[in-house]
Amino acid sequence: MNNENRSSDFLYKFLGLFTKVHPGEAATVLLLTLTGFLVLGAYYIVKPVREGLILGGTSAEFKSYLSAAAVILLIFVVKAFSRIASKVSRQKLITWVTLFFISNLIIFYLLSFTNISKPAYGTAFFIWIAIFNVMVVAQFWAFANDIYTPEEGKRLFPLVAFGATFGAFAGSKASGWLVVPIGSYQIMLVCAGILIISVILVWIVHRREVNKPQSVKTGEQSVEEKPESDKEKPLGKEGGFKLVFKKRYLLYLAIFILLLNFINTNGEYILGHVARSTAAQAVEAGTAGGLVLEDYITKFYADFYSIVNFLTWFIQLFLVSRIFKWFGIRGAIFFLPLLSLGGYMFVALGASLVVVRLTKTLENSTDYSLMNTTRHSLFLVTSREEKYKAKAAIDTFFHRGGDVLSGVLVLVGINLLALNIEGFAVFNVFLALIWILVGFLVARKHKKISSGLTSSKP
Repeated sequence: MNNENRSSDFLYKFLGLFTKVHPGEAATVLLLTLTGFLVLGAYYIVKPVREGLILGGTSAEFKSYLSAAAVILLIFVVKAFSRIASKVSRQKLITWVTLFFISNLIIFYLLSFTNISKPAYGTAFFIWIAIFNVMVVAQFWAFANDIYTPEEGKRLFPLVAFGATFGAFAGSKASGWLVVPIGSYQIMLVCAGILIISVILVWIVHRREVNKPQSVKTGEQSVEEKPESDKEKPLGKEGGFKLVFKKRYLLYLAIFILLLNFINTNGEYILGHVARSTAAQAVEAGTAGGLVLEDYITKFYADFYSIVNFLTWFIQLFLVSRIFKWFGIRGAIFFLPLLSLGGYMFVALGASLVVVRLTKTLENSTDYSLMNTTRHSLFLVTSREEKYKAKAAIDTFFHRGGDVLSGVLVLVGINLLALNIEGFAVFNVFLALIWILVGFLVARKHKKISSGLTSSKP
């Protein structure tokens, strides 16, 4: 027994290096952290495959235009998700959605043995990935939001998000290792296997929450939880889009996320354009190490994502919880907009591969760590229905809406405005200024809602 107590004390002391974990919270938060690791790891194993297939068969411009198709499909996907969420419990919702995407991966793998053209195959897989990414990740964070109170989430989300960011790093690293010995298509089956394990972990966490006492001590106060029967009930019939436009806080959040992805996707176009040009030159010059164009691009992005995700892991593990403690969730909102503003100012002065890659490395690593944790934490003050349905609408349709706007910008910028890469960077500078303004609106509403929750406590 003494050994068990010492082991438990050591575990809590170790977790205390990163965030404050109260007695009784360690098992659930570690299981959620592992689940996040697997979900993001699965995505990042196939994300470089997406880049290789789409850029190897088409172009960076065509990649930007495809985003519109993904967003149109997301309208129907979100509506279907809301209807399913109104009929089944949360663990069944997550299970069915994940199994659907697993079956899709198997189908894509089998299609690789047919005579389907590379551009058509790459296009379909790109659109699928755009939907898979936002849906699977959104439902994972909705599940985490449903488990924790705002006070618990503020403390524990940095640790859960660390699992996700470390999974992203491990996934991209594994993709780079696997692409040479097994090829891009077999990686899809690896992704499917990882997702199956993540579903099992969701059920384990759910059962732990069902069996947890309805009143728990958090260290500072006793928190009365909702009966677990309520958490297992299907949600109301109100749709996700209606919830977003009904509440101003959610609408501000939707616009904030749209601008986030608008700027980020513009940056991805800039990076993709420069990366493809560099890859084509390497293949033509015979310095690509014997790799064909799509595999060379896949390796480039695998290396790029490995660096991004390592930096993401470092920020998540050592900085996010401290930023939350020192600046609060509302203060954390402004770190990425200010970084993007400065980064694209430098790109506008000269879009060399070194400058673009450095800017995107810093932007993406901050986005995937601090901003990722922040934007999910902003839903802690919302209702349970808003956590699942409105969050799904924001994290899918509005998130990918930024892709559509970026595609329109590329189309207009190239064909009508004759913008060069530096010109697209200048446009991102102006968007970052608007993004900061919307951030102030989100922070103000969050403060008002948080004050209302605090005042309503007994």
